[in-house]
Amino acid sequence: MDAVDRQLIQALRENGRASYAELGRLVGLSGPSVTDRINRLEQAGVITGYRATVAPAALGLGVTALVGLQLSDAADHEDVATRLRDLDEIEDCWFIAGDDSYMLKVRVGDVDGLEHTIRRLSGTKGVARTRTTIVLSTKWENRVGALPEEV
Repeated sequence: MDAVDRQLIQALRENGRASYAELGRLVGLSGPSVTDRINRLEQAGVITGYRATVAPAALGLGVTALVGLQLSDAADHEDVATRLRDLDEIEDCWFIAGDDSYMLKVRVGDVDGLEHTIRRLSGTKGVARTRTTIVLSTKWENRVGALPEEV
């Protein structure tokens, strides 16, 4: 991956709907050359997809919480991860170091929905305990940071 690839990735992170022509003007290449580079980045697994970013509150998901899961000693981590995938309220799931094994970003409509989700999480085989932090406001999310020089 060279500096042009990093520029293209950065531009797509900022605007995933940019046309190949726009991207080409940005990096000084033709549209077909940009297409080839992006296809190569997709095939290499560097670019894994494109998606729309939506306002959760506009979808009726007004409550966001971070939920840490501590697993039982006998828990199978991959089995727990598979079970967590079935809960649509979980937006993000990270396997982490520390007291908790997993950190989840959960979005629900209201506090009653959060309580219901926490009960389901607590009842998940392998989960010993949950620790929940309710998000009061979001200052930023999905931040597009600078790419390192060498990837």
